[in-house]
Amino acid sequence: VLTDIHEPSQAAEAAEAVDILQIPAFLCRHTDLLVEAGRTGRWVNIKKGQFVSPQDIRLAAEKVASTGNNKIILTERGSSFGYNNLVVDMRGLAIMREFGWPVVFDATHSVQLPGAAGTASGGQPQFIGPLARAAVGAGVDGVFVEVHEAPERALSDGANALRLDLLGGLWNRLQKIHLAANERE
Repeated sequence: VLTDIHEPSQAAEAAEAVDILQIPAFLCRHTDLLVEAGRTGRWVNIKKGQFVSPQDIRLAAEKVASTGNNKIILTERGSSFGYNNLVVDMRGLAIMREFGWPVVFDATHSVQLPGAAGTASGGQPQFIGPLARAAVGAGVDGVFVEVHEAPERALSDGANALRLDLLGGLWNRLQKIHLAANERE
């Protein structure tokens, strides 16, 4: 079980109930939050902010590691590209892997169009599959995908969610790519 925490005071209590504490992208540079999450001894998933380079996310991970907790996951979810758009630079996945912690690709938030729908974010879910396949080919350790049986009815992130009935096919393709990518290493 994984959950976001937003304030340092939430870390210890959340750690009693979940396996992984997640640091949201917009809070990935919050030193006190990272340190308190690390002190729990739980896995800490740090989502790389859209405003942070792949090289600089290492600094956030090192803040968690400074507590003696090396159970760290780094999650790529795209970088700001002008207004209302995110792009994924696949080189960043390789850069983050060099740090020695597992790297996960967030295939659904990477296709988000922040603020593009006026009062909410839009999305381009048709690119979830292509980006997830590219990330697995680039060697990520995991893929995060938000799914919903009817994304248009989802209370949150529906614009960039994958329809549940499409997950099995995507998963099968990702497994094949993973096997092929690992054969050549």
